[in-house]
Amino acid sequence: MSRIQAMFDPKTIALIGATEKEGALGRTIMENLLRSKERRIFPVNPHTSKVLDVESYPTITGVPEHVDLAVVATPARSVPGVVEECGQAGVEGVVIISAGFKEIGEEGTQLESEIDGLRKKYGMRIMGPNCLGFVRPGLGLNATFLRGNPPPGNIAFISQSGALGSAILDWAVSAGIGFSMFASLGSMIDIDFGDMIDFLGDDEATRSILIYMEGVGNARKFMSAARAFARRKPIIILKPGRFAESARAIHSHTGAMAGDDAVYEAAFRRAGAVRVGEIAELFNAAQVLDSKRLPAGPRLAIVTSAGGPGVMATDALLQLGGELAELSEGSMKQLNAFLPSYWSKANPVDVLGDATVDRFTKALAICLGDPMVDGVLVIYVPLDSAPSTQLAQAVADIAKNASKPVIATWMGGKEVEEGRNIFVENGIPNYDTPEEAVRTYVNMCRYKRHLDELYETPDESPAHVAPSKDHLKELLKMALKEGRTLLNEEESKDFLMTYGIPVTMAKLACNPEAAVSIAEKVGYPVVIKVVSPDISHKSDVGGVIMGIDSSAALKEAYEKLMQRLKKRAPEAAITGVVVEKMVTDIDYELILGAKKDKDFGSVILFGMGGTTAEFIKDFSIGLPPLNRTLAKMLIQDTKVFKMLQGFRGKPPADFEGIEGIIVNFSNLIIDFPEIAEIDINPLAISNSKASALDARIIIDKNYDATDRSPYPHLIITPYPTKYIKPWQLTEGTAVLLRPIRPEDEPAEHEMLSTLSPETLRARFFSAIKDISHERLILFCNIDYDRHMAIVAELRENGKKKMIGVARLFMSPDLTSGEVAVLVHDRFQGKGLGYKLVEVLIEIARERGLEDVRADVLTENEKMLSIFRRLGFTTRWVSGGTSEAVLKLNEQGTP
Repeated sequence: MSRIQAMFDPKTIALIGATEKEGALGRTIMENLLRSKERRIFPVNPHTSKVLDVESYPTITGVPEHVDLAVVATPARSVPGVVEECGQAGVEGVVIISAGFKEIGEEGTQLESEIDGLRKKYGMRIMGPNCLGFVRPGLGLNATFLRGNPPPGNIAFISQSGALGSAILDWAVSAGIGFSMFASLGSMIDIDFGDMIDFLGDDEATRSILIYMEGVGNARKFMSAARAFARRKPIIILKPGRFAESARAIHSHTGAMAGDDAVYEAAFRRAGAVRVGEIAELFNAAQVLDSKRLPAGPRLAIVTSAGGPGVMATDALLQLGGELAELSEGSMKQLNAFLPSYWSKANPVDVLGDATVDRFTKALAICLGDPMVDGVLVIYVPLDSAPSTQLAQAVADIAKNASKPVIATWMGGKEVEEGRNIFVENGIPNYDTPEEAVRTYVNMCRYKRHLDELYETPDESPAHVAPSKDHLKELLKMALKEGRTLLNEEESKDFLMTYGIPVTMAKLACNPEAAVSIAEKVGYPVVIKVVSPDISHKSDVGGVIMGIDSSAALKEAYEKLMQRLKKRAPEAAITGVVVEKMVTDIDYELILGAKKDKDFGSVILFGMGGTTAEFIKDFSIGLPPLNRTLAKMLIQDTKVFKMLQGFRGKPPADFEGIEGIIVNFSNLIIDFPEIAEIDINPLAISNSKASALDARIIIDKNYDATDRSPYPHLIITPYPTKYIKPWQLTEGTAVLLRPIRPEDEPAEHEMLSTLSPETLRARFFSAIKDISHERLILFCNIDYDRHMAIVAELRENGKKKMIGVARLFMSPDLTSGEVAVLVHDRFQGKGLGYKLVEVLIEIARERGLEDVRADVLTENEKMLSIFRRLGFTTRWVSGGTSEAVLKLNEQGTP
């Protein structure tokens, strides 16, 4: 059991600062803890022998038992000393309720620094400071000073703010919502959102996680945990500050457009989390997103007994981007057969004010059976002909057995309350208004669609092998040596060309004669653009002249440009101009850029470009690394996507070509942590093909070149090419060992589909029959920070073939790992299993794991023998299972 597991399910709890004083936090917390009958509570107070009739101890070190959880409610200045004593006593985890830390200024920040140092010294986990603590209703544990306990349920609610978290919790309890856990994280000196998601991901009582977030904290840890959790259970986030953007100096269009909140939005999407804008929406989403009956699409049918609410629902649906289902001809015939002749004859299906329960349920069943419908909303207003409770029960009975989602709006007060309770008891989402219901349905659609897109199998493409970039690194060094952080266009395009991004060639000219010489080589018409380390946006100072069609016109334009710059940018140092062939017949102008975000590192922006890019603000943001699937999503998330399909007689863009450019651009960003901002604007589309007409790169002057971490600017680890190794089977067949990729899904499916039942059982402990896309996502679309899978691949009849895979699953705290190995029947006994385990051991050592283990069927003596030869100790555990363990920090192990 990890320390965080021990502190969240403690057998022994010490309250430091316990007191009997009325109104004191120490008393309220003590009263809450004492209600947990299954745990031993130890009050700590040097000034009294008992607290609320429980023996008290002067210090934590005097407690006679090992303490799993210490709750601290003492003045801020005393907390470092208390934490030191907790460390000396071997306490697993500490919750610091006390306030008076970084929120009060420098003195408080210093106290936090001392506490963090003690945490690292003793290895304990700390929640807070300045937090409420946590509640686990299902375990009867309340380690907060909140009065009253929320009811148990399957929603976990994590809040950064104590005060707002408490208010939201109180509101939810009054609405009858139950919780598996509530936690207030405070300053997040240690335990943060990533830790909580990891813990709750393995909690069987938790079906969804709600988060109130002010700042992400450790973004890399959050993204890693959220990406692992969101595939199985929904994460719904309420984050304020949509309009608060960074105030630092911006030098690029990308930097100006990709504000803080837009980056958060992109990060949540990449993680598979859902962001909502209102508190009520937070819980509405939680009630439906864990449903197994998510809608296959946006087409909603509405069954109502009142026209007005149906129109309100339709308006909300269309405004939010949903789609009103067009009922099939068959459904219309069935509805016409029993509805009055004057019914609406369309969706919404108005069953009219004299509707009976039977009329409602028939209409509902027909809509659910229509292949043109993805989900149904039933709207009810009180009717004598269809009593609320009877209709609610009938709708619930149908909904429970339906393959499509059914949501309900029961409008009214006390008269419909019992009907709403029936929906709650049967797990049917129900709402007071049509707008609430529709908003929830649209959220369900977006969530389903986004997860499907996020884990769509990308088209096969070669793993990125970085081009030779020594000359580019040298170029960056030279610029900094010259005191420049802004690369000129020619230098910037050198980066793009190296990474296979088409560009118009730009050549530097320092006088009119040199400009003419260049123009005569590339051919007229040409464009000239100012080159200056002091001018980022050339168009803002009139620094671009286009359509120059002769040498005479070029000399005249050169002089005109210089005169203009003297007036508009008199302080700027002018290096010269770049001359390039002018691209005519431009159909579309796009922007492709990147910037370093203070929380999420380098992010990539794509959208409508040109001089009006910042005004139009049509863009989407992605987090590198990007494959073709993610590049496609980046394009489709913009309004310009529709235009690129062909607009007013212009040909459609080459989408595969644009996707390839975005992937290559992502690889460029991955390889250069020195880049602070980069713009390609415009990325012009002419005759369907894209090329970069202008580019600028801003160097990060704060980049630490001595940082040895491979990707300090990324929060998602890219494909680890360093693990690609050629190898040979014992009989000499060439094999490539490499990390798995999302593109490997078809190859893994083929391998698993052709294994013998015995081999499947040896790997999965049962003969698996369902090799679905959802299962293969977990196998192929992995987070290289915490899961490494090495595949063995060879060529057979000119085709790549996967013949084995070995996996290392690392614990969230990266201290231990679990190994699993699979080799295809045809290639067993040829040294591959041994080699794959050997590679995983090397990776585990590199990652600093303390040990690795594996569960093996006891009858699988071949695999157990491999583990023993590699230094593992093996032992029988139970039934037909044995365990193999290798301690990596012991001297002398292989």
